[in-house]
Parts: sequence; C-alpha cells; structure tokens
Amino acid sequence: MFNKILIANRGEIACRVIKTARKMGIGTVAIYSDADKNALHVSMADEAVHIGPPPANQSYIVIDKVMDAIRQSGAQAVHPGYGFLSENSKFAEALEAEGVAFVGPPVGAIESMGDKITSKKIAQEAGVSTVPGYMGLIEDADEAVRISNDIGYPVMIKASAGGGGKGMRIAWSDEEAREGFQSSKNEAANSFGDDRIFIEKFVTQPRHIEIQVLCDSHGNGIYLGERECSIQRRNQKVVEEAPSPFLDPETRKAMGEQAVALAKAVNYASAGTVEFIVDGDKNFYFLEMNTRLQVEHPVTELITGVDLVEQMIRVAAGEKLSITQDDVTLTGWAIENRLYAEDPYRNFLPSIGRLTRYRPPQETAAGPLLVNGKWQGEAPEGETAVRNDTGVYEGGEISMYYDPMIAKLCTWAPTREKAIEAMRVALDSFEVEGIGHNLPFLSAVMDHPKFVSGDMTTAFIAEEYPDGFEGVTLPEVDLRRIAASCAAMHRVAEIRRTRVSGRMDNHERKVGKRWVVTLQGQDFAVQVNADKEGSTVKFDDGSSLRVASDWTPGDQLAVLDVDGSPLVLKIGKISGGFRVRNRGADLKVHVRRPRQAELAKLMPEKLPPDTSKMLLCPMPGLVVKIDVEVGQEVQEGQALCTIEAMKMENILRAEKRGVVAKVNAGPGDSLAVDDVIIEFE
Repeated sequence: MFNKILIANRGEIACRVIKTARKMGIGTVAIYSDADKNALHVSMADEAVHIGPPPANQSYIVIDKVMDAIRQSGAQAVHPGYGFLSENSKFAEALEAEGVAFVGPPVGAIESMGDKITSKKIAQEAGVSTVPGYMGLIEDADEAVRISNDIGYPVMIKASAGGGGKGMRIAWSDEEAREGFQSSKNEAANSFGDDRIFIEKFVTQPRHIEIQVLCDSHGNGIYLGERECSIQRRNQKVVEEAPSPFLDPETRKAMGEQAVALAKAVNYASAGTVEFIVDGDKNFYFLEMNTRLQVEHPVTELITGVDLVEQMIRVAAGEKLSITQDDVTLTGWAIENRLYAEDPYRNFLPSIGRLTRYRPPQETAAGPLLVNGKWQGEAPEGETAVRNDTGVYEGGEISMYYDPMIAKLCTWAPTREKAIEAMRVALDSFEVEGIGHNLPFLSAVMDHPKFVSGDMTTAFIAEEYPDGFEGVTLPEVDLRRIAASCAAMHRVAEIRRTRVSGRMDNHERKVGKRWVVTLQGQDFAVQVNADKEGSTVKFDDGSSLRVASDWTPGDQLAVLDVDGSPLVLKIGKISGGFRVRNRGADLKVHVRRPRQAELAKLMPEKLPPDTSKMLLCPMPGLVVKIDVEVGQEVQEGQALCTIEAMKMENILRAEKRGVVAKVNAGPGDSLAVDDVIIEFE
C-alpha cells in the first residue's frame, strides 16, 4: 500500500479523498493556487505545494506543474478527484512514465471511454443502444448548424472532454446551434484544455440514471446499483438519489450487467460510471462513461456501505476486489443536494464573496455499515444519517475562478419518504450567509409533488420553474406554525428587552399577551399564554398551537416543537420582527401590538429604483465581449454581451426593444453585481 498520495484537485473532493486516506493511514499532499492558499483542503492535508495563479488553465490543469509537485513531495500515487485532469490520458501517461500510480483507470480505458466521441463509437460497435448523433469532429459553427439540421432539433451540443455540465448547450434552432457551438467550444477550452465538440439528439422526457461500476486489474467487475440524477439545471445535476424511484429489479440488473460488460471491454480498473438515458417505458440508452469518481458518489456509499475512494486506492495498489456482486446489497435510501454558490433569485447566476456564516447541520453516523463485504446488522427503524462533503469554512472566500459547488448535503433513511423528510430538516438547519446560494431552491424541490412522487424527468426544473425561481409561497397551515413560533419568540425577546432596560419589575405585564403577526401578506391576531414549559398561542378563530423551544434572542437558528412536530427556522432580526427562512420561503415576519398593526396598514410601500433602461451585471465576472455599440437599435432577445464567471459563459440579452445610449464596460473588465454595463435611451 502507498505511504503518500497527492490529490490533484481542490475543494470538497480533495477534502473527501483526504478523509479516506487518513482513515487508511496514508499521508496526503494538497496542491493549491494563489486563490486557494487558505483553502480547507490545504489545511487538512499533511503537506501542500503551490502550483501557480488562480485560473485553472495556469495551475490545476497544467500537467507539468502538477508533476513538479509530485516530485517535490515524493508522492507514490495521485488521486485526480473529478474534473480538471481526472480524465486526461496525457496526465495518466505522464504519471506512468514517472513511475507514479494513477488512482484511476488505465490510460487505454481513459482514451477509449473518457472521450465522449470515442466512447460512443465503441458502444455502438459493442451493440449498445446509443442516442442518435454525430461523432466526428466539427470544424465550425456552420457545420454545427448543418449537422443539427440533419439530426433534427432539439440537439445537445457537448464538449468531447466535458463533464459537470461544462461545455454543454441545448439548441432548438439554427441561431441557438451557432451560439451554442461557440460557447461550448470556449468553455471546453477553458475548463478542460480540449475544445472538441460533438452533437447528439436531445431526447425529450428522459430520465438520467447512471450505474456505478467497480473493477480491478485482475478481471473482476461489479456494479453497485444506480443513481437517479434527473433533477438538473443547465445540464448540471442538482439533486441525486440512490436507488432510483423509477427502476425495477429487472431493469437495474440489465443496466448493471451491460455497464460492467462495457467496462470489461476496455479493461477498466477503478471506480467508474456508465450513464444512461431512460425513457418512460424503461428503455435505456448508453450516454457516456465517466472514467473517474462521480460528484454524487456519496449516495451510493450510503446505501451500499462501500467506500469508493478506498476501493479506488486499493485497486491502484494492485489489490483484488474484496467484494463480489453477491455482496452488494442496497439498503435504505440516500439523497444528495448540491449546495451551489448561485443565487436562485437571479436565475442561478454565480455568487462570490466571503462566507460570513457557514454552519452545516450536524453530521451523524447512523445508517448502514459494510465491513469487508459483510453487512454488520441492520440500521434501527426510523434512524437517519446526515453527511456533508464540503471544501469551505466560515470566514473563507468563494472564488470566481472555480466551480460554484461548495458542499454536498446527503441524508440516508430506511425509506425514501423518511430520507426526504430528513433532508428537509437538514436544509432548514443549514446556515449560509454572505453569498447567494441555492438552499431555498433545494428546499422547494424537496417539497415539490413531482419530486416527492418520484415522477420527474431531466426537464423538471425547466417545466416547473419556467420563469425562474421566485421563492416559495407557504400554505396557511405552515404560516400558522411560523406565526405562532414568531409570536412566542417575540415575547421572549421583549421580556429580555424590558429586563435590560430595568424600567419595570413586572416584565410580563409590560410585554403583554396580544399581538398581530404579519407574514406573506396575511395577518394573524394571536394571544400568547406562556408557562415554564413553553407557550400556548391562541388564534382569533379559537384554534391554538403549543410552542416549545430553548431559543434565546440572538440565536440565528431556532429549533422548535410545534404541537409535537419539529420546526427549524433560520432567524434574522429586522425592525419590529424577524427575517425567517424555512422550506424555501424567505419571509419578513412583523410582530406588532394590535394598534401598531392598524397604523402599519396606513404606511406607503417603498418603491424600488427604476433600472428599466440599464443592463446591470447580474453576477461578479469578467466581460468576454460586447455585442452592441452606442446608437445601435436592439431587439428583444438580442445578445448584448457575454460574462464569464466560475467557468461558465453567460450571454446577457435585451429584455425589450431599445437604442444603446452608453457602453460602460469592455472585454477584460472585471464587474461586480449590479454594475451598469449598458445604458439605453
């Protein structure tokens, strides 16, 4: 076994690999750019080597620099994580030439299956059903348009060396095919150093289901069930679960056996994933093979008990698999939510800045356990597990140079229903401040009827949120629970305030019992009757709720019991009440005396400033190009400029017809949120 492993990656996956290496007694080496000198993976590793400037194409994906770090550290093996150099055959060849083990598949397997074009050709030759498409190299946008017409719209334009949603576009017309080809090509070059593009038919109403395979260099191969990855945004997975709520045992077995056969055909050795598109009749079509560890691997680990990183390291060290197909049992259900530094209220555009508060929910060790391929008993009924794979910390910076994912929150439970409920509570308990993030959206998905029923496709987000995410409107039953809780908390805060002032001995009488709670446009007149165990909050219709909590003023997380059911609220102080976040809703909750509530209704509403004649930068980023000039008339939907942030190009378009009066930025300029890029007459 190795004594020292270098992790050729950053962020949460580097931290994840370090944890397993530490468990195995293996020393670790981190690499880092200027932007990552204070990153979590650097402090977790036993050693760290600096490799260059912040842009990945000047540091993390420069093979020579990574090789220098390996020589400096004396590492015997390299784990590439995912992204960056994980599927780069030249990197694997360089390691082989240096006599350093690659914790991944052989060079031949990477070349055969890591390249999307080559893998499809091999799959076709092996008789595997594939999606119609053009596998040859595409020279320019004109050829992309011609090929797209031959295949028939809609089409998927994809980077050959791509992954993680980078370098991918869906085109429904010639214009979108032309734009998508160039953007995909640019993103592919920046993210992977390989700008080759291919095009395939975009299958409507699909489910994205992938099979986890694990092979050694002795001819052994197994599959560890499937993962449902249909909840995607911009072709990037957001929510994953294992197993899939859609598959039956027969289809799972057929997909698994086909995946292993494909892996063995290229002498695969390591962990890998075979991705399929599955239609409503459970027909499945080979999509691609990822010759690396997947982002969503934790859900497979939670339902099988297999540490995939450990298995990868052991295979790289030449060991045989200690697990056979008969040892693989799927126990319970696991769900993963990806926490992104993206603002859902700004169409999920990237957000950067300092994490002024970062408090994940408490991780728990409950759940299934597998040791040497044998189950160690059963998890207690009703017990759940929480796991959070992360690469950031409170006070750290979210950089514009890298992928916006900052954590993967996972829950496990004996059933899917219980795993979803555990995830709801975990999301409500996750405190993140200082940046825009997608926690509200993830909470909304967990409550969405289509997700709860398991009836979703890869078009879920586009179909259910066609105008973007605008927050959640809570039903009245939830509003009453929050109103009662806020009334009880406000009473506690008011008592504390009067005690601090020292103006009266009878604090209870000073505070009073009757209040009007206003939230989401509704008023609830309540009476709060408190005792040592909690408060009974009575509504004006005669109903009441019992609220108990140890919340104290200043706490930013309130864990309450409302009529015997748990309620977790993220709390912020505003004038006359609280900012409350729960289940995807972001509420201003005002708690006033009855007379104050009457007067508040007479106050005029403050109107936002008029920015209708300005193009504001929706995210921090770099200007790639400006498509218009002063005096030019633009039409609704016309491209105005392109902004690059977190390895993604974003085309900003005109919302209405107008004439350009002033252009305030040019290519190469660095912009902040709401900077004025273009002004209109």
